[in-house]
Amino acid sequence: MKLLSRSSAFVAASVALVSASSVLAQPADAGKPEIILHRPNPHFVAVPTAGSSGVVKPAIRHNGGPVMGGTPNVYVIWYGNWANASGSDTPAGQSIVTDFLHTIGGSPYFNINQSYSTSSSGAGLITGLVNYVGDTTVTYPYGAALSDAQIQQVVADAINGNKLPKDSNGLYFVLTSSDVTASSGFCTQYCGWHTHGTIGGTDIKYSFVGNAQRCISSCAAQLSGPNGNAGVDGMISVLVHELEEAVTDPDLNAWFDSRGYENADKCAWTFGTSYIAPNGAYANVQLGARHYLIQRNLVRRNGSNYCVLAP
Repeated sequence: MKLLSRSSAFVAASVALVSASSVLAQPADAGKPEIILHRPNPHFVAVPTAGSSGVVKPAIRHNGGPVMGGTPNVYVIWYGNWANASGSDTPAGQSIVTDFLHTIGGSPYFNINQSYSTSSSGAGLITGLVNYVGDTTVTYPYGAALSDAQIQQVVADAINGNKLPKDSNGLYFVLTSSDVTASSGFCTQYCGWHTHGTIGGTDIKYSFVGNAQRCISSCAAQLSGPNGNAGVDGMISVLVHELEEAVTDPDLNAWFDSRGYENADKCAWTFGTSYIAPNGAYANVQLGARHYLIQRNLVRRNGSNYCVLAP
């Protein structure tokens, strides 16, 4: 997609799809935050794309901003109808997500982010841990086509309504059912994004991830999933992409390269060595009893950058 400068004070009327992993845009209201988009899969194929094992250039660099040190807290807002008896948006589908969030912290995969610590202690030390705190559910207070502003309002409603705590060390995920879209380009321009904004006087980090079942060939890597739910399995790959970027670049001023790409952007839609899960779908990571197919992340090692599944 067209890559806009982080200092840009406008949004282009349209964006052209190219090989970039993300787009950086600031809304026309310059007081609003930029949003970092995770582009759709450009190479949906029968076998998940492994990607290169070589050095990734240009190098990612620290641009002075803070990281989310210690143990970030994760909250989920289920938007839409997640009570279906079948399909991707079911209580069983929710359990796949929550199981993932309970087990991703401290895993070899998430420990990749430790290489972005800006100090050896305190707020600059990325531990690789994640604390899944809890969730809340809303149906359709803003309909089934959400604007970016409405997504922020969904988060604000959950906090202001005491459904979720106001947490400056938290990351709030708005996860939508498969009948919900986002008017700024879900499925066509992106599969998810993360940003931050001021809610109740506090800097709040939040993310949107749409249900991949709505556009499986754009926002997933296979027609099935290792947990038997193609839409939710696809969402998890995007969710963890946004989670690791929010940890290393929460206010969009910390870790990114000269083109504006964050760590996970530089490895987007590549999966390294995959295997066949018990149900016949592809996977590349096992956490607890479940198998997942998730995109690689960028590790900083010996002065160079590599896309890997473990540090």
